[in-house]
Amino acid sequence: MDRDDMKWRTLKSNYIIRRPWLTARRDTVELPSGAVNDEYYVLEYPDWVNVIAITTGGRFVMIRQYRHGIGQTCHEIVAGVIEPGEQPEAAARRELAEETGYGGGEWRKLMAIAPNASTSTNFTHCFVATGVEPVGNQHLDPTEDIDVLLAGREEVLAMLRSGELKQATMAAPLWRYFAENP
Repeated sequence: MDRDDMKWRTLKSNYIIRRPWLTARRDTVELPSGAVNDEYYVLEYPDWVNVIAITTGGRFVMIRQYRHGIGQTCHEIVAGVIEPGEQPEAAARRELAEETGYGGGEWRKLMAIAPNASTSTNFTHCFVATGVEPVGNQHLDPTEDIDVLLAGREEVLAMLRSGELKQATMAAPLWRYFAENP
């Protein structure tokens, strides 16, 4: 059965805040049933990228940084925002080089996922880069404080299994990678 009829109709939309890292709007929407929700909030974000980067020696390039939203220092894969006009793979390559000093290798897109399809507008484009090597130094933004570490396959799996990798947009592509590469 074709369910395109499930799409909501936007009756009105008002921006609450428009800042570089936070854009929020309040929509009035009508559901196919005719019900109206006059207070549906949507967060507008640019698309993001992340990278499962694996060195020529088979080690995963991981980072560690503090995440203020949850108040914890987390192990993660490289990730970042796609700049206006930038292609996803170019953004992923840039982020890997900036955050870790690694680059090169063979690249492929693994998947695109919606971080929160209910209330956010963006996608995360996930890449796998194999055979990466050090190509320079980190080039961090003034607000970034990132440690780089190399982890073996079993270490990364253990981080996933224990819940040490907190971000869903990072755990999902890692789980898929391990499922497809047993």
